[in-house]
Amino acid sequence: MLKCNIGTGLLGLPLAIKNAGLLVGPISLLAIGILTVHCMVILLNCAHHLTQKLHKTFVNYSEAMMYSLETCSNPWLRAHSMWGRYMVSFLLIITQLGFCSVYFMFMADNFQQIAEEAHITSKTCQPRKNLVLHPILDIRFYMLIILPFLILLVFVQNLKVLSIFSTLASITTLGSMALIFEHILQGIPFPSDLPLMANWETFLLFFGTALFTFEGVGMVLPLKNQMKNPQHFSFVLYIGMSLVVVLYILLGTLGYMKFGADTQASITLNLPNCWLYQSVKLMYSVGIFFTYALQFHVPAEIIIPFAISKVSEDWTLCVDLSVRTGLVCLTCVSAILIPRLDLVISLVGSVSSSALALIIPPILEITTFYSEDLSGATIAKDIMISFLGLLGCIFGTYQALYDLIQPVNFIANSTDVYA
Repeated sequence: MLKCNIGTGLLGLPLAIKNAGLLVGPISLLAIGILTVHCMVILLNCAHHLTQKLHKTFVNYSEAMMYSLETCSNPWLRAHSMWGRYMVSFLLIITQLGFCSVYFMFMADNFQQIAEEAHITSKTCQPRKNLVLHPILDIRFYMLIILPFLILLVFVQNLKVLSIFSTLASITTLGSMALIFEHILQGIPFPSDLPLMANWETFLLFFGTALFTFEGVGMVLPLKNQMKNPQHFSFVLYIGMSLVVVLYILLGTLGYMKFGADTQASITLNLPNCWLYQSVKLMYSVGIFFTYALQFHVPAEIIIPFAISKVSEDWTLCVDLSVRTGLVCLTCVSAILIPRLDLVISLVGSVSSSALALIIPPILEITTFYSEDLSGATIAKDIMISFLGLLGCIFGTYQALYDLIQPVNFIANSTDVYA
């Protein structure tokens, strides 16, 4: 549960707090975290209710939406229940592959900085200065180097086997996070010159980044369904997500206070240019590498069974591996075409994460329990949450797309490393 939520979005939170303001950012992040966890609980309750009602072993997110519409009182919704499944499946695919594309950018960005600053990396850790370097290799070349290794990784299909890789990722992530906190807690300047509230345009980018950071909504039901004791999942969810929200607020706020106006798209790019903190980038990149397979599991479980159903049994393995290879290549191509880490994070969060995390679960609760005397207060609450998610989706998407098409005079994901 922790590994599904602690990814690249976490390292972008200092910039997100900068986009919202030192006061508004942490408060908004806490509110979004509470709403997201509440919507996860709604999703779990609806799935549990539908499995009991329909005598199913388990249902996934898209099946829960379909069965909910099938059993609701509205005849038009019942007739079009399959579209609910298609919509959720499509959003899950877009969201999870979007996460994977961002992982490509993050790993390539950090590997490029490690490799091309090696000759000026020192043993003593001094605050990073803006360097004017001409990159030896384009960042896209690093993405192509990573590509074959990720293709081999996603050939692993069992979540229990992937949990071994997830454990390795957790160890490297824990070590790198400890070193990051060790650095940012040293000599934090008094934030007298940092704005408490940013303008509304940058706040929209904050909204998308914050929702992207809570990237585990698509994995909630798959994790519960493969637990030995799924009845204990609620405890796991509350404890895990409480730790995640606290970690998000601390890293985002302290990171922005430490680096101020110089805060980069990923906090790793603000770390001192010494071997100790270069190892942080390497460890976190290794963790993200293994996390890629975990996030990739969701779209693979949706697309591959459909593809296999169209061919004979003799071609099953070939089609399976081909689809996996094609999807990894697709995420690589997406990263190559739009190598802007901060804006892609915000765009993916605004477009699809907002729908899956905030818009759909309240609607799912209404359609599932409406015929069973759902209270008016619950309906009003669900409508309000969905409306908030819809507003964030529309305006956040617009702002991210607007910033993406603006001309830039730098490369490598909005960092100051390369002029």
